[in-house]
Amino acid sequence: MSATWYECKVKYRKLDDTGKQKVVTEPYLVDALSYTEAEKRINEEMTAYISEEFKITAINIANYAEIHPFENADRWFKSKVSLLAYDEESGKERKTTLSLLVQANDVKEAYDNTIVVMKNTMGEYNIPAVSESPIMDVFPYFSGEEGDVEKLERFNTLKNSKPETEQWAENEEAARADALEV
Repeated sequence: MSATWYECKVKYRKLDDTGKQKVVTEPYLVDALSYTEAEKRINEEMTAYISEEFKITAINIANYAEIHPFENADRWFKSKVSLLAYDEESGKERKTTLSLLVQANDVKEAYDNTIVVMKNTMGEYNIPAVSESPIMDVFPYFSGEEGDVEKLERFNTLKNSKPETEQWAENEEAARADALEV
């Protein structure tokens, strides 16, 4: 049985960059069997992160075929993938479009990660679009059984790994300084 992902919009108070509190509405994804379970799960997940009051403003079925976390990535990107197949009966080429949610640090990395995900695909495909998604976090369902515990640990390790942007910024700054000296 494939996963059904629900996009849940949560409204709460958050400190902005200047230290002022503002009200934000942010989308999150949960894996659930029904709207009711999605509401229950997002309440449980958000209670762990938000100490103040919050409100669930919307729950909708998300149109993602697959979700792929990657190490050292902090944002989610929507990759549109077109699968091409030849229909022998009609003699025409059929195109099926899927949306994947891929974790990355920028659009180029999201494109590269999409290629990694698609590398074992037997048929032809192309990636017509990659765009940043507003999704803040993804909460998959794990039953707690032995195999699922390992999957949960792996998913959380990938999802929570921090990008090495500070190190990249330092290296880029050093490279610029070296280039100016020449």
